[in-house]
Amino acid sequence: MRVFPAVIIGLLLSVSAVADPVRVAVAANFAKPLETLVALYQRDHPDAGIETTVASTGKLAAQIRRGAPFDIFLAADARRPRELDEEGLGVAGSRRVYAMGRLALWSRERGLDLGPDLLKSGDISPLALANPRLAPYGAAGQAVIDHLNPPDSVSIVQGENVGQAWHYASSGAARAGFVAFSQVRGAGGSLWLPDPALYPAIEQQSLLLVDRPGARAFYDFLATEAAGERIEQAGYGLAPL
Repeated sequence: MRVFPAVIIGLLLSVSAVADPVRVAVAANFAKPLETLVALYQRDHPDAGIETTVASTGKLAAQIRRGAPFDIFLAADARRPRELDEEGLGVAGSRRVYAMGRLALWSRERGLDLGPDLLKSGDISPLALANPRLAPYGAAGQAVIDHLNPPDSVSIVQGENVGQAWHYASSGAARAGFVAFSQVRGAGGSLWLPDPALYPAIEQQSLLLVDRPGARAFYDFLATEAAGERIEQAGYGLAPL
């Protein structure tokens, strides 16, 4: 049977379109909620392939500037998506707030009275903290530390991102850690939610980097009511109307 070149090309393009996954760069705090959202999306789109890369917001933004082949950026702040947008590295008009983050101080130990008094006393050490220069949750935790001014005897175990900060706290390498509330919601142990007035608002913005059908479809899904319900269930707020 003769197959004309145009038909061959058409078949190759069709296979390529199906096989080419949507690549999402996601800040560490949102990695688990994103897994839930991907599963929900794939229930109605079983052929949709979605790959995720998890790192700090600062590191992901640097990778995007170097040409990393991501389609969607889910950051933990507003600054990096705004800067990338202004540099022409995103699809015009696509930047938006997808979640409002909540900072938590968490320890795997039960019965601790975590809060300002314990931090000021210096009796809780070491503390895990994401790198404030790279990770917005690290910057938020540093703002709380600066406000409460614990004694110099309190040491800091610094991770590159909030995922590493959680690992240090959950493994016992740190006695407590400043993490995302979504990471420890329902995890047991001891928990303190600092007053949001103590740290800069964690406005988590997203940016569509490549406007192709598969990426656009998943990006639009993230703004639906169904996705918003899962985001709230994970411990985040939604963008103010």
